[in-house]
This record gives sequence, structure tokens and C-alpha cells, in this order.
Amino acid sequence: MSRFNGKVAMVTGAASGIGRACALRLAEDGADLFIADINADLLADTAATIEGMGREVVQHVFDVSDGESCREAVATLLGKYNRLDILCNIAGIAGAKHLADISDEDWRRMTAINLDSVFYLCQAAMPHLLASKGNIVNMASTAGLVGQAYNAPYCATKGAVVMMSKALAMEFAAQGVRVNAVCPGGVKTPLTDAFTFPDNVDMNLISKLMPLTGDMCEPEQIADAVAFLAAESSSFITGVALPIDGGQVIG
Repeated sequence: MSRFNGKVAMVTGAASGIGRACALRLAEDGADLFIADINADLLADTAATIEGMGREVVQHVFDVSDGESCREAVATLLGKYNRLDILCNIAGIAGAKHLADISDEDWRRMTAINLDSVFYLCQAAMPHLLASKGNIVNMASTAGLVGQAYNAPYCATKGAVVMMSKALAMEFAAQGVRVNAVCPGGVKTPLTDAFTFPDNVDMNLISKLMPLTGDMCEPEQIADAVAFLAAESSSFITGVALPIDGGQVIG
């Protein structure tokens, strides 16, 4: 496929999981990549795989939670490619705790990585996306659509990503920039492999997180949806929060 030939895409969280899958999918479809993450070793592995596809790639190690680092990342991309067509805000963290056990540090870290970073990068990238008539795909979650027990900070950040995406879609639709969000349920990634619930939980509440299919999806299935929303064939789609969850949020 070549639907992204001549396009430049920035993907955060590209060292592993959904971010890596998105970067590889966009490269397979012809995009040149600017990939960013805090994990230098795994990011280099993603870059090597993209180079093996014959695509151009720039890897950038940075702290996604820091506004100045985000602005510097976009400036570095523009210095290399002189254009930006697609921004994929994929970087994120998860974690579950009882409300009483959530520290100030827990709250700030979750909001900084999952929410602040999306704002910083959308703001920094927007002038260049306006120039290219590009688009943004933000990674939200089913936790941004329905409540999930023991996940108050995560739900708060992902719900905010959904509404930020809708607000930006409204603000920039007439100027030719689309903004959409993808809302995965459970995905088989290192993030979910390391995910644990706190002690003494109500399992009836935990069972509400399970998809009707009874299984989690592969990161490549999320990447397919990101590529679909980023493509020109989706030019009439903006402001959506697309669940990919095996039926978890039906009804």
C-alpha cells in the first residue's frame, strides 16, 4: 500500500506496544517517520525495523510530559523534514489503585504523560498541520468513555483526551485539519502485561472491563484503525472517539 507516500508522520510512544505498531503500519503504507519515546534502546529497534522497510526514519528520545521537550521535538522534526502531515499521540501509562491510595505524585504523573503531552504536542504541531492540511490521531481508551473502578486518574486523563480531540476537531475543521481519537479496550502490550489491580477489589466491578469477545486485541489491530483515520480516505471523519474493544462499551 502507498496511501501515505510523501507524508511525514510523528508517532510518540513508538518504542513498544501500540506506538510501535502504529509507526510500523504507517511506514508499511509509505510514510516517512519521526518516532519518539523515552526508551532509547527499544526506540532504536523500531527505527531499525522501519529502515529495513526502505522508509526514512528519525528517532528522538524525549520526555513527553515536558512541554519544552515536546516543542523541541516538533522543531527537530521540522528541521529534518520541513513538513508534518500526521501526528499520532500514542505515549501513555496506566495503573490501578484504590482512591485513598492515589498520591499527589501518582495523579500528576498520570496527567502529565497521558494528558499534558497530548496538549503540548497538538499545540506545537498545529501550525504545521494547518500548512499541510494534515491530521491528528490521539490515543484515548474505553476508560475515556465509561467509568472503570480503581482507575480514577486514568479515566480522567483519557476522558479529557476524548474531549480535547473533539474540541480541536471543532476548532480546526473549517481550516482543513482533522482530529480524531481511538479508544482501545484491552490490548496485548507490555503495558497490559505489567498491569495489576490493587488488593481487596470487587471482582464484579473488574468483570465489567472484559470485552464481549472474552479476549484482548493485538496492537496491530489498533494500528490499523489509526492508519484508517489518518488516511485521505477518511477525509470526512473528524471528532470521533472510535472504540476498538470487542464490545466492551456496547450499550
